[in-house]
Amino acid sequence: MSRNRFWNTLLSVFILAGMMFTQHACKTTRSVIKKPIKEEGPDYLFDKLKDNELEFNWFSAKINIDLVIDKKKTSFKGQIRIKKDSLIWVSFTPALGIEVARLMISEDSVKYINRLNNTYFLGDYQFLNNFLETSIDFDVLQSFIIGNDFQYYEIEKFRASIDAMEYRLSTAARQKLKKYVKKHEVPQVFLQNIWLDPENFKITKVNIRELNQQNRKLEAFYQEFKDVEGQLFPSKMIFEISAGENILVDVNFSKIAVKDPLRFPFNIPGRYERIR
Repeated sequence: MSRNRFWNTLLSVFILAGMMFTQHACKTTRSVIKKPIKEEGPDYLFDKLKDNELEFNWFSAKINIDLVIDKKKTSFKGQIRIKKDSLIWVSFTPALGIEVARLMISEDSVKYINRLNNTYFLGDYQFLNNFLETSIDFDVLQSFIIGNDFQYYEIEKFRASIDAMEYRLSTAARQKLKKYVKKHEVPQVFLQNIWLDPENFKITKVNIRELNQQNRKLEAFYQEFKDVEGQLFPSKMIFEISAGENILVDVNFSKIAVKDPLRFPFNIPGRYERIR
């Protein structure tokens, strides 16, 4: 056998062995991922999801946001603060650190100050739902921002599967637990899918559609997980809203903290005019 033929044969053997190893590794990995679903089902995945959710009472971060509405892009910076299950506070500062707007959302109200035109808004979730063209509550909004699952919604009707080497939990009818439904509230029923990283069980993607409004979809992607005081948090999030118009929100987080108590100032100057 010539020297060239020897090296070509040896190279072919290594390539063939590498292909066999890769195929075996993929089959082994898929088998490992599939095993808990086969043996324990969606309950196992939900337990792991809950065990690895971000635990916090307070949350704060700097944010850089790109907002695209029907291909028209606006970029701005700001900061966000959250008191768990109570308040979401956002300050918008597009340039030079000068605040142009402030938003505060509670369980039943939405407040907004626009410093560019000296106006303010006080209202309820209809303000957000008109903008998003969907129906959400505080729990859903907080969960999307943090990258956790909804806290007060059913989990019994999910099915478990594997999609692109990630776990997927799917349901065709998820609604709020009855004991958390407020008087006169009409609970929404969602079609929902949740994708989980098989290594850390963090949510990488989630989408919801309203049962009777399937042309309206809210989808979130969670990327670039970083250690935040011993917990993993996605420092990049992309939200896509499909309704009357397409909305894309690309958010990058920095200087994330989850322990320090926070203030939520919201003072409306007397000269500001209320809008409705």
